[in-house]
Amino acid sequence: MDAIRQDPGLRAVADRGDQQRTLSVVIADDHALMRQGLRRLLEGEEHVAVAGETTELEQTGAVVAEHKPDVLVLDMHLRDGSTLAVLRELRQRSPGTQIVIVSMDDTPALAQRALATGAIGYVLKEHADEDLAPAVRAAARGDEYLSPALGRRLATLRHALSEGRLTARESEVLRLIAFGHTNVEIARKLEVSPRTIETHRANIHEKLALRTRAELVRYALRTGLLAS
Repeated sequence: MDAIRQDPGLRAVADRGDQQRTLSVVIADDHALMRQGLRRLLEGEEHVAVAGETTELEQTGAVVAEHKPDVLVLDMHLRDGSTLAVLRELRQRSPGTQIVIVSMDDTPALAQRALATGAIGYVLKEHADEDLAPAVRAAARGDEYLSPALGRRLATLRHALSEGRLTARESEVLRLIAFGHTNVEIARKLEVSPRTIETHRANIHEKLALRTRAELVRYALRTGLLAS
């Protein structure tokens, strides 16, 4: 269990009078220097304490279940598994724990999927010194927080979806089209028939008034659908 370091002296201050309750945080990141940097940023904040650290996704669930921190700061790309695949499980293990993703990836569609799956914040690592503490405090209040540069791009994507121009499934089909997949390949990935994909594709062309694949690719790029 050397991947985990815990602070046995962690103590929450009672939230009464003019005292502010200390927020407990767990950090999950498999890069030692980044993890140490995130810890220093948080420990430099008043009323924030780091309850533990982990470097592995599998161990993160156990740490969260044990400590039930207010906020889990979670690397998007831990090397031992898919962070997106376990977000809901982590929330179920500790419903009171909010999750803030930290990532090098500034793709709006990826951030949107993380938020839709259970995260409440998404911070770009290059801006962690400015954004991590506000993100943790916002998450503890139950408020969404994104690094501002990413937030503006995500707002564009959300606007495109909220206009009703494309459904969530059509957006995913468009994303796969833009990556160069054929109708048959997309059907296989989404476990539907090629005819269903043909229908989605026709609807996409009609709704967006775009005729060629090149135009679809440009639209996907502009709205941030091309997540890695």
